[in-house]
Amino acid sequence: MITSFTIWQGRFERLRANKLFETCVIAIIILSALLIGAKTYEETSHFEQVLLVFDMAVTAFFLVEILIRMAAERRLRDFFRQGWNIFDFLIVMASLVPLGDSEMVLLARLLRIFRVLRLVSMIPELRMLVTALFKSIPRMGYVALLMFIIFYIYGAIGSFLFHDVDEKLWGNIALSMLTLFQVATFESWATAVLYPTMEHYPYSWIYFLTFIFLNAFVFLNMMIGIVLDVMQKESVQIELESGEGEAAELHGLRHDVRALREQLSRMEALLERGK
Repeated sequence: MITSFTIWQGRFERLRANKLFETCVIAIIILSALLIGAKTYEETSHFEQVLLVFDMAVTAFFLVEILIRMAAERRLRDFFRQGWNIFDFLIVMASLVPLGDSEMVLLARLLRIFRVLRLVSMIPELRMLVTALFKSIPRMGYVALLMFIIFYIYGAIGSFLFHDVDEKLWGNIALSMLTLFQVATFESWATAVLYPTMEHYPYSWIYFLTFIFLNAFVFLNMMIGIVLDVMQKESVQIELESGEGEAAELHGLRHDVRALREQLSRMEALLERGK
């Protein structure tokens, strides 16, 4: 027997899967981001009440939307089994902090900034990118450790060789590593670091070029390669899961068709006996 709860749950599930509904949610998220940006301009102080009403409307919409997604699940705990659902739930709950309280207004505004991150949970491609980024962090950590070792070695060498050139740049190993970080980011490194050093040590360019080669070309490409490798594996995994889901759905439909055929056969047999 179909209960009213099952009927409403099916309606909420269809609404959640509706593309128009998803597009509307994404549009509201973008509108929320624009409202946050608008509040940083002094000209919008004249429309403070209007912006406050819009903010309350957006917060109410997000609350209704998250309740619809929770009601679309057969069991409430199924909603919290997915990490992205928990992420959305926490952001929506944080948005409920009132703006009217003068003591909480700064915290409320800071928490509302994170509503923009809901775009990540709503768009599958962004979810895949973020998932790949987090999964690549452990492998990237070893590359970062190797980079730190190279920074430390070159920092020590630079401090020993170039401390008399500029104490502010090469006075100790910590300052040397900060200088090398500037070199690695190519932020005015030639005019501020390379040329003054070459005036005292003409062959110091070998030191800088080998350091740049290791960091800018080798380690950076290693980082990119790790992220691309994880992204490729994530893409393959998503395709496999999608194929398994379609296969399971097809298997369920075939099972239902067989069950209907068996019921029809039984009904025909009963009709023949009645005749």
